[in-house]
Amino acid sequence: MNYWLLKSEPEVYSIDHLARDGETIWDGIRNYQARNYLNSAQVGDHCFFYHSSAATIGVAGLCTVVTTLVVDPTQFDATSEYYDPKSTLDNPRWHTVRVQFVEKFARVLTLEELQATFTPDELMVVRKGYRLSVMPVGADVAGRMLALVARPAP
Repeated sequence: MNYWLLKSEPEVYSIDHLARDGETIWDGIRNYQARNYLNSAQVGDHCFFYHSSAATIGVAGLCTVVTTLVVDPTQFDATSEYYDPKSTLDNPRWHTVRVQFVEKFARVLTLEELQATFTPDELMVVRKGYRLSVMPVGADVAGRMLALVARPAP
């Protein structure tokens, strides 16, 4: 099993939205490196749901990958900000995953806590200026993150 960190602005789509919906596709990714990470995801992989551009920035919960290599429908919608005129139904450029809600954490594991606990080499999200919306998380780091969120906030 692999672990991933998926970033979303909570006013666009939050862990509460996912809890309500149960499942969703992780659409709108238009960075090739992030897309390639999604393309390597496997059914059963766990994803840390990260709230960015929020009052409290950090990991808010968990979801799991339930379907891989889903064609992102937003690439074909000319009214979408994620429209890609070079993408065709016969040759889509953007694939994603479908994720399912697992849990909302009792508290957000804040960016400050992540920065104090992990090096930029261990956890990409703590790197200065690193803006990818999908990134891998090592199994050891994932275990440490889960242990950290189980403790009371500092």
